[in-house]
Amino acid sequence: MSAPAAEVVRLLTDRGETVAVAESLTGGLVAAEITSVPGASAVFRGSVTAYATDLKHRLLGVDATLLAQRGAVDPQVAAQMAAGVRRALDADWGIATTGVAGPDPQDGQPVGTVFVAVAGPARVGEGDGCGGKTTALRLNGGRTEIRMETVRSVLALLLGQIAGEQTRNERAQDTERHGGF
Repeated sequence: MSAPAAEVVRLLTDRGETVAVAESLTGGLVAAEITSVPGASAVFRGSVTAYATDLKHRLLGVDATLLAQRGAVDPQVAAQMAAGVRRALDADWGIATTGVAGPDPQDGQPVGTVFVAVAGPARVGEGDGCGGKTTALRLNGGRTEIRMETVRSVLALLLGQIAGEQTRNERAQDTERHGGF
């Protein structure tokens, strides 16, 4: 169990929110990291390991044209995976990983090219859209190191988004308490 995973579970439990995971290159490692935390069942909805490109479309709703044109290793694919797993598993937050762990390049991308994404709850005025963020990573090392750093990175991205959401909510509550000023 990692400290970031424990912090994710703690924050989501405190907030009464849930998370779902869409994984490609990490092959279930993110889900395993979260579920290693005692109490994770209160916040973890489930995961989809869509290793094959066609499953990203069929199970997660990633645009087929995008996949055909750019391949699975793309920031928009990561964002759509996160949003898709969030919808599919009815979670407050969706996180996703896609990239190239090696040993060979994929979709014209070199080994170590990784994209992680978070899709979060809609804020006022955003409709069904979500507070989301995608980060591009260029990782060094072998396959194992790239996959483990991807797990750490997507959990850190989620923590950052949760903290940002918490800060926005606290500012809004403070504004309400002080008459809108």
